[in-house]
Amino acid sequence: MSQKKRALFIDLLRGLVLLIMIEVHVFNSMLIPAIKESGWFSYLNFINGLVAPSFLFVSGLVFVLSLQKGVDELRKFGKIFWKKIGRIFLILIAGYSLHLPDFPLKKILNNPTQQVFNDLFMVDVLQCIAVGLLFLLIARMIFKNEKHFYLFIFISLVIVLSVSPIAWKTNLNNYLPLPLSSYLNRMNGSLFPALPWLNFIFAGALTSKFYIAARENNDEKSFNKQLLIFGAISFIGSVVILNYLLPPSLKEIIPNPLFFMERLGAVLILLAACWYYLEKSKKYVGFILDVSRESLLVYWLHLQLIYRNIFGGESLVSMFGNKLTLIEAILVTIILAVLMIYAAKGWGWVKSKYTLVARRVVIIIIAVAIMAFVLL
Repeated sequence: MSQKKRALFIDLLRGLVLLIMIEVHVFNSMLIPAIKESGWFSYLNFINGLVAPSFLFVSGLVFVLSLQKGVDELRKFGKIFWKKIGRIFLILIAGYSLHLPDFPLKKILNNPTQQVFNDLFMVDVLQCIAVGLLFLLIARMIFKNEKHFYLFIFISLVIVLSVSPIAWKTNLNNYLPLPLSSYLNRMNGSLFPALPWLNFIFAGALTSKFYIAARENNDEKSFNKQLLIFGAISFIGSVVILNYLLPPSLKEIIPNPLFFMERLGAVLILLAACWYYLEKSKKYVGFILDVSRESLLVYWLHLQLIYRNIFGGESLVSMFGNKLTLIEAILVTIILAVLMIYAAKGWGWVKSKYTLVARRVVIIIIAVAIMAFVLL
């Protein structure tokens, strides 16, 4: 396998996941409710349910791969450290910006409601990724020995699996402020709290260990066979246990560790499939890779277009929520996907040609948005 292809299969999975994510948000928010009751929709729902685990998994995998060089500089708080911190901070800010209301902070303070604060501090995929990457960064700085680093991540994964069911049954607002308790369960409306979703990031980090070893030994084919085998065992075993062997009392535990194993198995199968596709096919997939490389922009922008009131004071959801037929929803998905592909291509070109300008534009946009929310 060529040096170029070695990295592309990971990008391919992330790009595909992002494009499917657009369909998820369009179908969930705009499709006529009666259509969602159709038998086929449950299968689509399961496929859509793999989007977040895949996105989190790839984030952990790519981040640890990016830490293979410059570890010493990282520990000295050099340029690489601040670059990583800046990226994590940007992801965190982007995550919270998605939940900012269309009115300024002054209005919230004049008429505070619990629901507004719950929405404001809701933890979504981006915040979960930011926390997970920060955790991996600090761990990599502490553990100089790679074996110790990966062992620590594995232990952390087991701990998260163990404590998540307890955390989800505990009203943590009695012990922690809302911005922190929102990271630990769904009681305040968080869609992807750190418990248990961090585990997909940790699983991606652990997978990087085996990929790095395979790459160094030029044995990626065996690595992907192992991905496929372990993924199939994990997925099929979890499905069988959940549906045929587990007592209802245990099956109802939320979040169930088998939920993690089932989806992790599916993600590993998808990752292996992307590798085999690039190995066997010569078809051009550049637009998917463009989307992957600008994943933060695509994630943030398509949600703004769907949910933000930017179309004459209305959003796409307020105009078309629960009103679209299947064909109409597919058309909206295609239009948004094409827009995201061109946005990714355009922004990628700007960053490659005018790197410094692109950084300054991002900083200015963030600063203006914060000032508008706080001061207006």
